[in-house]
Amino acid sequence: MLSLYRRHRPRTFDEVVAQEHIVRTLRNAIELGKVHHAYLFVGSRGTGKTGMAKLLACALNAEGGPRVDFSPDDTACAAIMAGSSLDVVEMDAASNNSVDDIRELRENVALAPMGGGSRVYILDEAHMLSTSAWNAFLKTLEEPPAHVVFVLATTEAHKVPATIVDRCHRFDFHRPSLQQIQGVLRRVAEEEGIEVSDAALAMIARAATGSFRDALGTLEQLVTYGGREVKLDDVMEILGVADAELVFDAADSLADHDPKAALLAVERLSASGRDVVQFMRDLAAHLRHLFVVQTLGEVPDSFAVTAEQTDRVAAQADRIAQAEILRAVDLLAASLSAVKDGSDPRIQLELALLKAAQPQVERRLGGERAGGSGYSRSDEGAASPDAGSGEAGPPETPRAAAAAGGERPASARPPAAASAPVSAPAAAAPAAAVALDPDEEPEPAIELDLEQVRTLWPAVVDQVRSENAMVGACLDGARPSTLEGDRLTIAFPALAGFSRKTVERNRELVQTSLRALTGHALALDYELSDKADEAATAAAISAEELIERLKQEYGATEVFEEAPGEG
Repeated sequence: MLSLYRRHRPRTFDEVVAQEHIVRTLRNAIELGKVHHAYLFVGSRGTGKTGMAKLLACALNAEGGPRVDFSPDDTACAAIMAGSSLDVVEMDAASNNSVDDIRELRENVALAPMGGGSRVYILDEAHMLSTSAWNAFLKTLEEPPAHVVFVLATTEAHKVPATIVDRCHRFDFHRPSLQQIQGVLRRVAEEEGIEVSDAALAMIARAATGSFRDALGTLEQLVTYGGREVKLDDVMEILGVADAELVFDAADSLADHDPKAALLAVERLSASGRDVVQFMRDLAAHLRHLFVVQTLGEVPDSFAVTAEQTDRVAAQADRIAQAEILRAVDLLAASLSAVKDGSDPRIQLELALLKAAQPQVERRLGGERAGGSGYSRSDEGAASPDAGSGEAGPPETPRAAAAAGGERPASARPPAAASAPVSAPAAAAPAAAVALDPDEEPEPAIELDLEQVRTLWPAVVDQVRSENAMVGACLDGARPSTLEGDRLTIAFPALAGFSRKTVERNRELVQTSLRALTGHALALDYELSDKADEAATAAAISAEELIERLKQEYGATEVFEEAPGEG
């Protein structure tokens, strides 16, 4: 018995979904008698490349053809769809990729059609042909007999030689949307007498990642598993998708900055036997949904697996700041990358959640990993740089940075796209610290308080450090002390006068980083405080010590400014 995806391939051009641009072009070519002798169909798996090639063959060999309005019940068309037509040759280039195979094909193209008007050669996975096979095929592809049409289908067009691509008309197949895949699944379920809920269809469509074949294959597997009534629990069981409740709980722990709840969520995940790597992907996708909801102001229908989850998605989107979402997504991406390199999935998930829920934990772990003892941090958020720490990357211009003052204007960078998180090493500065255009006034989503600023302060220091290593080092001994309205006071230890002056000269850089993470444009005041933490005071360094560190760690050279009147 044929599988679902083979039984329900489009039988006419009207049944094709998501490839209207290709259907229109082929229809016009057939009606105008301008069918090319070679086509290159490019697209990801399961988007309908082979099905489209068979429709083209049906149109060229239909009774009274070529014609676009052919009947799928026509004898020649039925044989083509069943794979028994002598005028349509399907060849798998993955297993027939040698010069001998191509030579046999060249001998056969001279044969006249058996019953239709054209002989159509469908070469699937064409990029698998060897270089010598392509060379043997080149002349035949360029000047085939008048009755021959070649269709080359591939998922990796960059592997097809340019000399072949130049001789073909290329069509790029689009990935179908979730709604389009759901529509096909719903139609097939109705024709097959399968009962399936919209929530289950939505989950199957998401798991298919743009492949009609994968979606129909999953539906068929579910019917085999649980009969003709497909339930949402069955879908989650078959796909190995982590329980939605666990995903929501993990996101709640990030919103509440609750590391204990985060670890308990991981423990429940482990006890359930679910795939930890899949959970990390699901959580990253969920956080991306929250970011999109914040941007759109509403929850798209495709985001919630069930209708009851819509309100919960909206509530979580209101509770988590966009900068924290981006940071968490980047941490998960880094953890997935570490798992691919052989790290333990559970450990990586726990580290990612702990860092996302507690910025100070990420700061401490990053410092230890980068340079031994790293940075010591008090409960108030003050940090003291250890002389051996190598956490910060080298400044763009070490010589200029070593000069007194280390002035450098803040560089405005566009926000990172939510749909494409950038994977970074676990010890890198958080990617969520994105600089915004200073001329753009964001609307604060929530009222800001001093505790929130102190929680985000380590990430602010990391962002400043990525822009200017010297200013970042000077901020290590500072901490937010008071917040009155939109005016923030930053306290430096009493012995850190040089650090305070350096930061003051780079006020805009600090303001830009604060604005990116808090969403508020804050005015800054600076003070030297005798009440600063003893650890920060003890670790404060002089100007001479700071310059010496820059020389040792970054190879910087000290530059002296000329006094007025000296030329």
